[in-house]
Amino acid sequence: MTIGSRRRPGALAVGALTLTLVACAPVSDSSTSNTSTSNTSTSDISSTSGSPSGGTGATSSGPDCSTTSPLLYAPGTLTVATDSPAYSPYFVNDDPTNGKGFESAVTYAVAKQLGFGRDAVHWTSVPFNSSYQPGAKKFDFDINQISITAKRAQAVTFSTGYYSAAQAIITLKDSPYAGATSLADFADARLGAQVGTTSLDAIDTEISPSQQPMVYDDTNAAKQALLNGQVDGIVADLPTAFYITAVEIPQATVTGQFQVTSGQTEEFGLLLEKGNPYVACLDSALATLKRSGTLAGIEKKWLSDVVDVPTLS
Repeated sequence: MTIGSRRRPGALAVGALTLTLVACAPVSDSSTSNTSTSNTSTSDISSTSGSPSGGTGATSSGPDCSTTSPLLYAPGTLTVATDSPAYSPYFVNDDPTNGKGFESAVTYAVAKQLGFGRDAVHWTSVPFNSSYQPGAKKFDFDINQISITAKRAQAVTFSTGYYSAAQAIITLKDSPYAGATSLADFADARLGAQVGTTSLDAIDTEISPSQQPMVYDDTNAAKQALLNGQVDGIVADLPTAFYITAVEIPQATVTGQFQVTSGQTEEFGLLLEKGNPYVACLDSALATLKRSGTLAGIEKKWLSDVVDVPTLS
């Protein structure tokens, strides 16, 4: 995981889902246990379906959502991509396979809904900046705090959103900007974010500082720049910002959170190869998880600490 709303995570609400009936085979309930291999688990699913976002969609009878579907990159296996290293609170101990962390837990819940056992889920490493580039994909979906944007959707297909993302500004506690109460307070600040993220876009569109934002290859470089005083603040999705200040840089603080004002709340989506009808199967799984309260429970468990961050207007 890298700095920025991937994206780029202030309220912990999940975006509304548009539902369309799709036939997916029901499976029996099974528990999710941890594993140390690169294969991970899942369990059970009831099968209604959401409408494909940016994909070709389902036929009148729906796509094949079985575990042996020819739509899968490797039939019989659910191949899931994310970045490496994978950071908390999305993944714990840089290990997507352990089921710990928000996106690891979401992946296992989706897989369970689709009928895959833990040993049938395979993780693969794909850099964030590569995930939304055009072309064939060697995975079924990528989960990596990737914000759904119209520009990215020209090259890839997104599921419905699984998390509504806010941006946040991180400063050092002794910074003159630590007491900022509005985005206008950062008009003369030196701000930075990771390349290719919606956090970087948000600096330009929402804050519009007088100084050109600093661009970093990854989260570690951005954090080091903050510590070195090269920037006054860095912008990241809210859960990432909370983790950085609570665990990695305790001398830093989340000054505040803000939403983009493009007309709709920014959301993270599961990313697929452009036009893959399997998106309807993923939308179905996400719809069921939302309706049952499972998705909200995962958010509460792994992201609940972010709710008290002040809002910058």
